[in-house]
Amino acid sequence: MDITELILDDHHEQRRLFAILEQIDRAETDVLSVIWDRLAAFLELHAQAEEEIFYPALLQAGLAARRADGVKEETLDAIHDHNEIRDAIAEVARHRVGTDDWYAAVAAVNSANSDHMAEEEREGLTDFRHLAGLPRRHQLAVAFAAYEARNYAGVQPVDKDPVSYIRAAEKRLRTAASGSLSVGTLKRN
Repeated sequence: MDITELILDDHHEQRRLFAILEQIDRAETDVLSVIWDRLAAFLELHAQAEEEIFYPALLQAGLAARRADGVKEETLDAIHDHNEIRDAIAEVARHRVGTDDWYAAVAAVNSANSDHMAEEEREGLTDFRHLAGLPRRHQLAVAFAAYEARNYAGVQPVDKDPVSYIRAAEKRLRTAASGSLSVGTLKRN
């Protein structure tokens, strides 16, 4: 098991759920609503799991490899993207399911999420495979799977300031005990 593969699996499921929405008749608002609710909750949970587990580990690996600037930029961008996705999800809730405005808002979420996934797959996940060995990626995959399982009912969406996120992650890394997953907030979830 490898955290980068789990993240890719989540990305595939996100794409699949967006495709399902596109194939449901707009008159079937109850179906559209439950599929959207599932997708929105999944997007929120996935972003939170990445922020709790993957991005701190990417920062840690980048610092250890003396590639701090690159991984900081990737992480700043990812947190910014997650905020955009959260905000776009909130916009969907402002529209009646099945209307043109609702479909436009869902399309905006799909676009923001697709851009984020492509960039993450091209940069963050690729970098992490180069920076971290399989035992570390496995250890993080176990934590990632457990986090998503513990929070299967969803998480509270909260935008994060990307710069503050980096500062807090770096502080945790400096104070983490050797051998730690460096994801102290994981224990609370």
